[in-house]
Amino acid sequence: MNRAREDEQKTRVTVPRDVPPAASGEDCLVIISAAVPTDFGRRHVLKYPLTTIGRGPDNDIDLQSDAVSRRHAMLERRGMDIVVIDLDSTNGTFVNDGPTRLKESRLKRGDLLRIGDTVFKYLSGKDIEAQYHVVISQMAMTDGLTNLCNRKQLDALLEEEVRRTHRYRRELSLLMLDIDHFKRINDVHGHLVGDGVLTRLAALLLQRLRPSDKLGRYGGEEFCAILPETPLSSASKIAESLRALVAEQRLVVDNQEVTVSVSIGAAGLNAQMQGADLYRAADQMLYRAKSLGRNRVCY
Repeated sequence: MNRAREDEQKTRVTVPRDVPPAASGEDCLVIISAAVPTDFGRRHVLKYPLTTIGRGPDNDIDLQSDAVSRRHAMLERRGMDIVVIDLDSTNGTFVNDGPTRLKESRLKRGDLLRIGDTVFKYLSGKDIEAQYHVVISQMAMTDGLTNLCNRKQLDALLEEEVRRTHRYRRELSLLMLDIDHFKRINDVHGHLVGDGVLTRLAALLLQRLRPSDKLGRYGGEEFCAILPETPLSSASKIAESLRALVAEQRLVVDNQEVTVSVSIGAAGLNAQMQGADLYRAADQMLYRAKSLGRNRVCY
């Protein structure tokens, strides 16, 4: 094994450097998803003509992850524009949900930049402080990888819907969805492809669900859909349409084709149930779908 390959596989542990606060109008990158929890919300001001990103203290932005190359990418200021350039990294550089790694791309305000297992949000313009606080607020409610509701926000939304359902004697159903054999996807294709599968699956589910439905990432490879004004009989049909939609897709992530299926558990709220009870009932149906062979709906 040569020295370059050794460097790619070893992680150097360093102490994060302090980053100065952004002045009004200074472009910056804000970390919205990272392997290191303390990096969440960290802001990197783009104040120089060139900004390098990589694994090691010799970079302007040092990411302590073995999914990041030592010299991974570079940000170059060209007039009023910020351009990201991949430096022949091992795992590639991606903007937003682009399915293929890029060589060079101009960043637009609000773009998501993925370097290894870290996701940045690019902020630009005069109201940089306001944008920053909006991003931080969203991070408290949003899963950084899929941009769906996170578990905390799901819990709050479900409790609100449960109260409304009991008060007005309406219908409410819940779907729990789990990607089948997700560990195998990570083992065969790598964790970065696994992350890509999660983001593409989230987008796929959103296309089929109704505007009034709430979809979130419950945890890991598990998703949850809250279906207001929906009896269990209708929820089971929605669940089956989601299962069939996923099963017929061939997801392409980083030039690799991945076949995915999901198991789904569905449950409906009754007069004696609260949010935790509905979670539990749907989860029991999900477990049944898994035990019966996966790629199916149980309710």
